[in-house]
Amino acid sequence: MSWQPELDELARRQAMAEAMGGPDKVKRQHDGGRLTVRERVAAMLDEASFHEIGAIAGKAEYDAEGRLKEFTPSNCVMGRGLVDGRPVVIVGDDFTVRGGSADATIKQKPIMAERMAHDLRLPIIRIIEGSGGGGSVKTIETTGRANLPGGIGGNDLYQLTGENLSLVPTVGLGLGSVAGLGAARLAATHYSVMTRETSAMFVAGPPVVNALGHNLTKQELGGWEIQTRCGAIDHAVDSEEEAFAAARRFLSYLPSSVFELPPVTRCDDDPAREDASLLGVIPRDIRKPYRMRPIIETLMDRGSVFEMGRNFGRPVITCLARLNGMPVAVMAGDAFHYAGSWTADACAKVTRFADLAQVFHLPVVYLMDCPGFMIGPDAERTATIRWGVRAMAAVNQTTVPWCTVIVRNAFGVAGVVHQPHSRYSVRYAWPSARWGSLPLEGGIEAAYRADLDAAEDRGAKLAEIEGRLQLLRSPLRTAEAFWVEEIIDPRHTRRLLTEFAGLAARLLTPGVSSFGVRP
Repeated sequence: MSWQPELDELARRQAMAEAMGGPDKVKRQHDGGRLTVRERVAAMLDEASFHEIGAIAGKAEYDAEGRLKEFTPSNCVMGRGLVDGRPVVIVGDDFTVRGGSADATIKQKPIMAERMAHDLRLPIIRIIEGSGGGGSVKTIETTGRANLPGGIGGNDLYQLTGENLSLVPTVGLGLGSVAGLGAARLAATHYSVMTRETSAMFVAGPPVVNALGHNLTKQELGGWEIQTRCGAIDHAVDSEEEAFAAARRFLSYLPSSVFELPPVTRCDDDPAREDASLLGVIPRDIRKPYRMRPIIETLMDRGSVFEMGRNFGRPVITCLARLNGMPVAVMAGDAFHYAGSWTADACAKVTRFADLAQVFHLPVVYLMDCPGFMIGPDAERTATIRWGVRAMAAVNQTTVPWCTVIVRNAFGVAGVVHQPHSRYSVRYAWPSARWGSLPLEGGIEAAYRADLDAAEDRGAKLAEIEGRLQLLRSPLRTAEAFWVEEIIDPRHTRRLLTEFAGLAARLLTPGVSSFGVRP
């Protein structure tokens, strides 16, 4: 009286599911330079750690005697596994079965993956290719009716996707052509990656868009350069293996959910390490830019800097890093792009990054060099001030510990937002710091126009006024009035930042933030 026959039947169905869309479709996937969904899951997770859920869900055909004749698995593979020993939820689209479209999807599977991550408080990794369970015009024929978007209970996936942003780390890997619902699921993440040669993302693909009179390839419509520069995707890599490595590294800085604190790792880097080059890294000539990224690398634990969104909002650099082993969120000005002025894109980047730090209890380090919001016709056309006040609100709403080091510029309305208002935050300034309502350059022309117009030698008068004001704008004078707390030797910055990280660690409290991530 053994149940072995049923177990044998189960094994047969599991083998059919693992065959995915069949040898021809698997070969086509490989010929396109892409792994199958099961290969991707295995490469993303720790070896042999995947526990699949719903493996034999799909569409079956039976003969007259009720025996299984044909079986097409669902094109969604999902379950739990480990990443660096920590449990995660993973869900992936199987492009070998109907191109990952709704015709072969059992919608409860991706919904259950999101709910499992939500209720078990686990990070979720979405591997997306195709429409990610979205619709196809062929669905009308296969179902015999037209689908009403959302419909009865059809909004569950959208709702859970949004809710998870405020509870657990979410990662999206776009590893092929991603459209429709798949694009929405990829964008609605804390960190998204796409491959340069084999992936593209769009609301609707070239066949639909070209019907509107355009003639675009996938790459021209939604390739990596477009999507990383507009901020829809955070990072682009050359291979799927690099995408998996990037996802693993991103997750290493974050807690498994908001109900935990970020993991602290062992650090062999001297917390008080000094770098003599910092003393002269900021040029005295304010017209000369300098490279901020080497400064970040020097101040943080060696090898710990992980930049996010490098191609978008380029006047602001955002990265995760560690100070004496403790994860922190680092924001910095980049003088090579508009001298660090905040564009509309940069403001959107600041907002999203501040939300990430707040939700996952990451102390913020801001290396400030911001001469203000971007000005001019382009700035007005892109509503820079509208996005700017949103960024200001995001910073001011944070409750995580915050430390600002004013490296060079702090001017104008954007200069106001260098730290949250109405609460204590740690603040330092380098001797190279400059601040005010407006930079002297250009500001003198407006404020002293009458004096300049009346002068016999306009150039000499301008130089005289500028020299007089330069003496008054010394950061030491500001420190005399206690309008800035400390002017520090740049070489001491790492020691002070690691001290800040230690102080911040005592204040971090796990739990749900008073507000969530703004997607």
